Amino acid sequence: MDLGLVLILLLMGAVGGFMAGLLGIGGGMILVPFITLIFSAQGFPEEAIIHMAVATSLGVILFTSMSSVRAHHRHGAVLWPVALLLAPGILLGAWCGPWIAKQMSSAGQALLFSIFLTFSATQMLLAKKAAPAEGVAQRGLPGNAAMFGAGGVIGLEAGLVGAGGGFLSIPFMTWRNVKIHNAVATSAALGFPIALAGTLSNIYYGWNTPDLPRYSLGFVYMPALLVIAAASVTLAPLGARTAHKLPVHTLRKIFAIVLYCLAAYMLRKAIGT
Repeated sequence: MDLGLVLILLLMGAVGGFMAGLLGIGGGMILVPFITLIFSAQGFPEEAIIHMAVATSLGVILFTSMSSVRAHHRHGAVLWPVALLLAPGILLGAWCGPWIAKQMSSAGQALLFSIFLTFSATQMLLAKKAAPAEGVAQRGLPGNAAMFGAGGVIGLEAGLVGAGGGFLSIPFMTWRNVKIHNAVATSAALGFPIALAGTLSNIYYGWNTPDLPRYSLGFVYMPALLVIAAASVTLAPLGARTAHKLPVHTLRKIFAIVLYCLAAYMLRKAIGT
């Protein structure tokens, strides 16, 4: 990679990591569109660009999730028994997500991501928090089979779009009467199995894909992964500290508008592919 591309990737990783720490979101939803834009500008094979963007984003989450969960664990907020119950389904779902994505066209995958961004931006703009269901104040998390199924859905969604799964796991846990700060912390812990299974799956299913750029490991473009991850891991703690000093509700609204713009770009990508 030339120096200009390295600097762009560092900037992108810094912004993604900072926003993830500031707003408590996974970096995938902002990374995937920008990685798609950069890979397109680099002339990567059109039919593989979005697969590679999603795979590289999951690889970045593999690193950033460890930094995030360490901070939450120090505060004793991670519900490890809940994470362990969800993890098997998440591992299976996150492995299957890239396989399903490989069966889709680039246009279909871009459209799916555009819908995901629109949903996420709307949820962020409205700032709605999942509330416990009426009349079930004492209802806790479901049994092992239902937790496995819930984990499977969360992992599948995350594996398809290259995100950390928080936009499903946090509402699910809070609806089942898990306190919000515990739900956020436990969701951060779930980012690692999502990223691990999703990254390995993308390496496996992309292994024999022809015409991938040099230094690709399956669908994962290693140079971009390492540069973005280095910046994201460095800036995420700063974003978390800044969250206590700035009007985060206003920033969430601004970021939601950014997500709508990225959704429009992915929709344009879908139509033009």
